[in-house]
Amino acid sequence: MSKNRLEAFSDGVIAIIITIMVLELKVPEGHDLKALTPLLPVFASYLLSFIYVGIYWNNHHHMLHAVKSINGSVLWANMHLLFWLSMVPFVTNWMGESHFTEIWPVVLYGFVLLMNALAYSILMILLVKHEGERSLLADAVGGDWKGKISLACYFSAIALSWINTYISLALYVLVACIWFIPDTRIEKRLADEQHTH
Repeated sequence: MSKNRLEAFSDGVIAIIITIMVLELKVPEGHDLKALTPLLPVFASYLLSFIYVGIYWNNHHHMLHAVKSINGSVLWANMHLLFWLSMVPFVTNWMGESHFTEIWPVVLYGFVLLMNALAYSILMILLVKHEGERSLLADAVGGDWKGKISLACYFSAIALSWINTYISLALYVLVACIWFIPDTRIEKRLADEQHTH
């Protein structure tokens, strides 16, 4: 089964998610710079989520570039990932409006990030299974240490929300920093494969 429609559909959904997030940024009531101050947590929340959605789009693109085809299981796993990504605008707005001080918005934000990470892992596992254990993707992904560290950080952040929401926020930022530097494993494997042919 061709992967082209899945890529195009995913790109469209991710573009809509980003559009929804930016539309949640409200115009300040005043007309001076001081009027922007109450909106800083909302903007910070938006910025963090924009980076997260960008990271998912970037890695999703690389992952699909490394495979030759997909199957029905991959289609449903991709829809599962898009569902959790579509929840990002809601939790982003709620956490930003709470100014990062309320437990439940920070917990729910972490839960949605955790579910996105799990959904992405499921998609990757199914793609590796479809392509084979000796495929380019399987070789490039390897032990997926970034994925494992991310899951540990999300679980920790959710638990620590009950102690201090800013510690949780710092862990969410840490995971974004880990993934912000593009993962070049797939690009390197693709380049190696082109040189050998």
